[in-house]
Parts: sequence; C-alpha cells; structure tokens
Amino acid sequence: MRSIDYDAEQHQDYARGRALNQRQLDVWISAFEAVLPERRPLAGLDVGSGTGRFTPALAQAFGPVTGVEPSVRMREVAQTQSQHPDVRYLAGAAEDMPVPSDSADYALMFLSWHHVQDKPRAARELARVLRPGGRLLLRANFRDHHPRPWWLEHFPHGYERDASLFQPLHEVIATFTSVGWRVANFDTVTEPSPGTYADMLERLRLRTLSFFAQLSPDELEAGFRRLEQAVAANPDAPAPVFAEPLLTLELR
Repeated sequence: MRSIDYDAEQHQDYARGRALNQRQLDVWISAFEAVLPERRPLAGLDVGSGTGRFTPALAQAFGPVTGVEPSVRMREVAQTQSQHPDVRYLAGAAEDMPVPSDSADYALMFLSWHHVQDKPRAARELARVLRPGGRLLLRANFRDHHPRPWWLEHFPHGYERDASLFQPLHEVIATFTSVGWRVANFDTVTEPSPGTYADMLERLRLRTLSFFAQLSPDELEAGFRRLEQAVAANPDAPAPVFAEPLLTLELR
C-alpha cells in the first residue's frame, strides 16, 4: 500500500469527502454503545481521529475523548470544526500515544488500522493506555470480509485492488490476542444511505479514500469515466448501502 501524506494530499478535502450525516452518526454511536460498558462517563480515545468526524459525537454520547492523530493539518481541521468542551486532539499514532497508562476505558479506530506501520507495537500500545477490561472498537476492512461498496466495480479490478490493502480477519485477531486481548464481538453495521448516486459521485471525486492513491492516472480516469456513465443513468436514486465490519476486542 502506498503511504499517504495527509499533510500534503488530503487534509483540505477529507472532512467533506468523508463526512457522515446525523443518521449515519447515530447508527454508529448505537453500535458502539451496544459493546461498551453501561456506566458513564467513559474516557475514550479516537485513534487516527483525522478531521474529527467521530470525536465530538463520542464525547456527547460517552464522556471525554482524546483524538490522537499524526497529521498536523488533519488536527488543525479537527480543532477548527469541534468546540466540544470534552474533546482534545494530540499529536501521536497508534504505536506511540501521548497519554498515560491505564487512562482510557475504550479506543476507537475507524478505518485507520490499515495505515498503522507497526501493528504488533500498536496492539501493545493500545493495551498500555486502556484499563483492564477496556474495549477497542476496530472498524476495519478485512481482506476476507470485504464490504464491497457498489462503486468499486467500475474501477479496474476494483474489489481485488481494494481488498489487497487490508489484512485477513484472523491475522488481525492473532496480532491482538498474542498480547493479551480477546475477541468480545464481531458484527456488521449498515449505515443509512449517504445520499443519491450523484451525491456520492461528487464525494468520490475528492479521492479521499486510500484506494484511489493506489491507482495510476490512467486507471483513475477510466474508472471515473465508467462511474460517471453509470450514475448518469439514475443520478437521483439513493446510493446503495452495505454491511461494514466492526470487531470489538477486550483487554484481559
């Protein structure tokens, strides 16, 4: 996978390209609530928080949240957009988080695991910062549990190229269980539609998904040409939804 420099490439468009509407946010918060302890408040970490699309909603639902994000520009956008009093953003990464040991009840990694360079180290670091019994909410794609979004079929070998960016589920689980985690739950979550086909095309044109960074200019041009032709046939229809995997791990 080609590494993405979010300070140079995507910070300006990321919030717009990856934004969730309120109905989508509500579905995810409900899914997280179902696998987290009932007590409130909970101290949370949003690891790979990006432009902060989840951090304020987590704070509103569960308690104070620290967003940990390596990109300076992504943190700047997040800090500009969020004025929630229980949210803060710090420079760091999953492998090296600037927070005390045993200081959080849960951590969320939402589509950031595939960016982690040293995954065993990250699994150990997440174990360090969470309290015993803490939960890791890992919304990641897995090579053998790929959600197959509808638009990928229009790009050359789209499904295969996208799936190749991710580990198989058993490999991810093995990384965590080898350092003291156990699987608490594995399920899928289906978001409400993000809008129409035309809405989705406009967001995809921003190219804020890791998949697009792996394609050549010719592949991008060919794929978007086919996608535009398909959307033009029914632009106002709701974009299809798909089931997205959520792995919950518990620290022993």
